[in-house]
Amino acid sequence: MPGYKIITIGRQFGSGGHEIGQMLADRLEIPLYDHRLVSMAAEALNLREDTVRKVDESGLKMFLTNYSVGPASYMDFVNATSYMQSLNDNVYRQQAEIIKTLAGEGPCVIIGRCADYVLRDFPGCINVFICADKEDRIKRIAQRYDLTERKAAEKIRKTDRERRYYYELHTGLEWGSIESHQALLNVSLLGRDNTVRLLEMMYRA
Repeated sequence: MPGYKIITIGRQFGSGGHEIGQMLADRLEIPLYDHRLVSMAAEALNLREDTVRKVDESGLKMFLTNYSVGPASYMDFVNATSYMQSLNDNVYRQQAEIIKTLAGEGPCVIIGRCADYVLRDFPGCINVFICADKEDRIKRIAQRYDLTERKAAEKIRKTDRERRYYYELHTGLEWGSIESHQALLNVSLLGRDNTVRLLEMMYRA
């Protein structure tokens, strides 16, 4: 058993999960891996980063939803869908291998990318899911992206739907459920700083 721990963080959009992960990594003085996994996977697969980003975490669902299909383009849609699903599988497998390699190198914080599932057999893995009340999430996203509250709520619904699709597609588990994660932490109840402190206590215990 390794003498260190890995913390994986799943999160609702707008919950502040990424910021919490960064604050935790800074306090523990360990690396944080998030969107960097996209560029690492792209390099390993010898693909353009923007191509990999299209199917990363939520991109495949967005692609399938937004693809316009007419009678003359049905076969193009079928071919494009097959290609994107194959690319999605390749990217997921590559990111999974990268996550396992990083976990084997030392302690770190990993955001999203089904890392909790990928490292389910890693004895030093602590996996948590960060959530927040809907009203707080709407206010946060509206402020961050300069949106109306209605537009912010739409963006939250869309992004959460895409993250759920990606997670459940690759794990067969329910995204954001207590059955899939060791702990669910509500930032609206705990506060951001207390959430970070709690995670630090879990790491150091």
